[in-house]
Amino acid sequence: MSIIIPANSASAAGGFQVANSVRFNGGSNDHLKKTFGTPTNAQKYTMSWWFKGTGIATGSMFEAASGNAQNGAFVYLKTDDLQINSIVGNSEVMKLIPNAHYQDYSAWYHLCFAVDVTLGTASDRNKLYINGERVTSFVTQTNAPQNTNGMFNTAIEHLIGIDIYNSGGSLATPFNGYISEFVFIDGSQEEVTAFGEFDSDSGIWKPIDGLADDLTFGDNGFYLDFQDSSNLGNDVSGENNDFTVVNLTATSQSTDTCTNNFCTWNSLDNFYQESTFQQGNLQVRTKSPGVIYSYETYNTGTIGVSSGKWFWEVKFSAVDSGSSQIGVVDNGPTAATQQLGARTYGWSYTQGGSVDNNGSSVSGSWASYTTGDIIGVALNLDDNQLTFYKNGAVQNSGTAISITAPASTTSGFYFPAGGDNNAGNVTLQANFGSPPYSESGGKSDGNGYGNFSMVVPSGYFALNTKNIAEYG
Repeated sequence: MSIIIPANSASAAGGFQVANSVRFNGGSNDHLKKTFGTPTNAQKYTMSWWFKGTGIATGSMFEAASGNAQNGAFVYLKTDDLQINSIVGNSEVMKLIPNAHYQDYSAWYHLCFAVDVTLGTASDRNKLYINGERVTSFVTQTNAPQNTNGMFNTAIEHLIGIDIYNSGGSLATPFNGYISEFVFIDGSQEEVTAFGEFDSDSGIWKPIDGLADDLTFGDNGFYLDFQDSSNLGNDVSGENNDFTVVNLTATSQSTDTCTNNFCTWNSLDNFYQESTFQQGNLQVRTKSPGVIYSYETYNTGTIGVSSGKWFWEVKFSAVDSGSSQIGVVDNGPTAATQQLGARTYGWSYTQGGSVDNNGSSVSGSWASYTTGDIIGVALNLDDNQLTFYKNGAVQNSGTAISITAPASTTSGFYFPAGGDNNAGNVTLQANFGSPPYSESGGKSDGNGYGNFSMVVPSGYFALNTKNIAEYG
């Protein structure tokens, strides 16, 4: 199993806190778009944003599209490879592919790309920074010719979260993941320190406040902070360069950001890569029975904990066959027929109304549940206890299940988990505080984090880096 340690959780105390991101779900072709006007200077511009990928296929985070496959500029995240290129007249005038991979899908990364094609030194014309550090090692490095225009910052359509790949305007290669603090500067090549700084205590690269006041954006410049759920394309730079919203809804707004990183399902911890993920890795659909294997497996969350009290919810959204299992485990699956409740250190609340551990039923009373029901999970690692809820009602008359102390498990951690049994096929939507579905409950933890359907048990907290830094 992959235990992911958030590479840039931005959990440093104090400082500027980013409130929202936008969650792109590639299956919906959701995106933002705007046709730029005549730029202040098409040869000088800077773009900056934070992103958290999901490992799902190829995704275009930002594109300048002429509606013609022979003309365009793109910033792609190809599963784990980052690629930036500009094509004019079917010729690549600029192409950058770093040697580094960006495969920590629990982490937020900051990207800054600063361009000035008037400069004499070729490598200075296209400066790429990741998490505040300039990238200097590339698989491919084709720098833009001096004094030539690419396609970014020209008077054509620009898109965030998707690609237009041919002259017919067909949509393709959507981005799957999260983006926050999207800034574009028209007319200058900015230093990366215009957008972030290294925390003096932790050394973590983090965003800074005051962008709207301190930056000169230029005619086409914009700053999208995604804080208005009714208008996610709202530009707060003062230039009024709003983007048109396509297929994004209020539920596309997330509180999972570069300053407070929330747990999701872990797309790397996915045996045989048979489960499918959507909604920013908050929705997982387990694999239906195959010809060779009888799939009975599960997926885990990106954040494991070894102490503290933690709460999350899982909505049982759909079932084609078999039945669901929701609970906790110390490790990911290592075989295609490994049920959650069959693991030595795995506990699962099953759809039929039982809790299983190590292949046996745990003594107690739990109600059955069906599609549309929401299962609450309260994990108490101060006392090594586990409690389940169905639609807000505590199960087993409130008597918690005793579980093995984390230090005595295989990994030393417990992870949220969900899957199927009986060679099934189920869909589970996790709510670790920022649900992928419309939730009117509005219940948060004691620190004000989360939007849960039920009242969070006293002393329990949502699985995010701010809470872990304080209580984990």
